Amino acid sequence: MQVTMSLASLVGKAPDFNEEYLRRSLRTILAYAEEDTAMQATPFPTQVEELLCNLNSILYDTVKMREFQEDPEMLTDLMYRIAKSYQTSPDLRLTWLQNMAEKHTKKKCYTEAAMCLVHAAALVAEYLSMLEDHRYLPVGSVSFQNISSNVLEESAVSDDTLSPDEDGVCSGRYFTESGLVGLLEHAAELFSTGGLYETVNEVYKLVIPILEAHRDFRKLTSTHDKLQKAFDCIISKGHKRMFGTYFRVGFYGSKFGDLDEQEFVYKEPAITKLPEISHRLEGFYGQCFGEEFVEVIKDSAPVDKTKLDPNKAYIQITFVEPYFDEYEMKDRVTYFEKNFNLRRFMYTTPFTLEGRPRGELHEQYRRNTVLTTGHAFPYIKTRISVIQKEEFVLTPIEVAIEDMKKKTLQLAVAINQEPPDAKMLQMVLQGSVGATVNQGPLEVAQVFLAEIPADPRLYRHHNKLRLCFKEFIMR
Repeated sequence: MQVTMSLASLVGKAPDFNEEYLRRSLRTILAYAEEDTAMQATPFPTQVEELLCNLNSILYDTVKMREFQEDPEMLTDLMYRIAKSYQTSPDLRLTWLQNMAEKHTKKKCYTEAAMCLVHAAALVAEYLSMLEDHRYLPVGSVSFQNISSNVLEESAVSDDTLSPDEDGVCSGRYFTESGLVGLLEHAAELFSTGGLYETVNEVYKLVIPILEAHRDFRKLTSTHDKLQKAFDCIISKGHKRMFGTYFRVGFYGSKFGDLDEQEFVYKEPAITKLPEISHRLEGFYGQCFGEEFVEVIKDSAPVDKTKLDPNKAYIQITFVEPYFDEYEMKDRVTYFEKNFNLRRFMYTTPFTLEGRPRGELHEQYRRNTVLTTGHAFPYIKTRISVIQKEEFVLTPIEVAIEDMKKKTLQLAVAINQEPPDAKMLQMVLQGSVGATVNQGPLEVAQVFLAEIPADPRLYRHHNKLRLCFKEFIMR
């Protein structure tokens, strides 16, 4: 642990530090461990190898950080990886989580900064619960699940976890009860700035028992004050809050190195339009590889690598929306719940069997792609890699059913708006019944409902569409 800590400060701060010499020393140590015949029967050589592997990856990532000063996502990814390699030295992991929080705050990503501090607090809680068994303290990272499902990765359960009473471990000022409260209070402030008032409540639920146990009534007063403000904000700002816009970004081409063929979901500030993120990424990678070598793929169709120019770097960017199964919607009632703890996203690609993207109603198919990310948003970083991809193809009549459901929902929302908004309703109505709208509801009815389908397998869809129209006309 001491070696790791000193390497970290050396690489981070020393200006005249020579990476090549350091790597050579690490290789020499490895050679000694392999040649030491007396120790071969013990676990010592493998432990040395593991330590050197870890040191090497820290070295690699820290040196890489200097290269990627201008690329915020890559920088956060590297800081994240460094923090991860310090899983067994809590003091260092805590420092890096705080470094990440600072970086996020500078970029005005308050939610992500708050999440870094929540992870830091969970880490502290894990080690505090080993030291002292107080009922008012959080049990460990498990107690933080309501704030974020990602926090469980701070669990100190592996066999190489250090016991906190060892010399010099967890001796920093944050590994105390007041340190824990400080981290949580700071997180709550950041959540409040980011507009996640519901989470502020969950954070203070962990703070209040500690303050009560210390009989700190002054702090309890101000905490309940802040809670009241948070609840007031939920009532007054409910739907007016903006939580973020999501894009799927795929990287293709050997120029990207580690990123080649990787797909991510990026969380961008609210109301970011596709051209904005596309312009930003194209500009950034254009500076890295030269503008003539970077190309943005404009459609969301699957990428065929054989058709790409091997000398170019390709970026495919698609707008995606959070996706929920029907059973999930029972629990996700409020606007906040529909925008928090998101792991699945969907985008649609229209196509026809002839290969054109758009066609007549009776030949218009649609491919729905559902992506699952490795962690839930919001997380301690703004891009998360995609770990799973599912595709569903909708036939033309199913596409029509989806569109009719959407139109009916828009109408319902416009009718029930509080306070009523006549302009909005006017627009939705025009879109619903205007005869000028080709492929509007009338056209859909004429194409799919004019006669009973010959194929009995289509009866279900036929009936479904009729029910959609019944609901639509009633609205």
